Amino acid sequence: MATITLGGNPIHTNGELPLKGSKAPDFQLVKTDLSTTTLSDYAGSKLVLNIFPSIDTGVCATSVRTFNQKASSLQNTKVLCISRDLPFAQKRFCGAEGIENVENLSDFKNGSFGVQYGLTITDGPLAGLHSRVVIVLDENGVVLHAEQVPEIAQEPNYDDALACL
Repeated sequence: MATITLGGNPIHTNGELPLKGSKAPDFQLVKTDLSTTTLSDYAGSKLVLNIFPSIDTGVCATSVRTFNQKASSLQNTKVLCISRDLPFAQKRFCGAEGIENVENLSDFKNGSFGVQYGLTITDGPLAGLHSRVVIVLDENGVVLHAEQVPEIAQEPNYDDALACL
């Protein structure tokens, strides 16, 4: 269990992030067209997993915009923005913002992605949502970088995440 903060108040996650050098757990997430995707669907591409509580908050939206801007110059890399938001909300946000370089995926059905990756918030007002995390995977699904952002209202360290690509 990790301790993070929300407005300076301690809250907790259900576990720890996958360790650098370990194989990332498989997942099943829902795309904005309501189809299902898994980690194996991205085999052969590097992945940046930009994970956050909700697309409809300022810092979460900023992280999607920032990764969208940076993703256009990344070779053989896909940026997956993952939250528990409904796919409809994710699609609405990206359409309104003109975001085309990242892929939004939803863990709305059962939250299994958050549980498997140890990043589901277990207490406080955001209990059940994902904490703010960035995980970078190589072409084989091996973890190159994992950052649990210590304060929900802070942005991730974009430079550190992208430096390992």
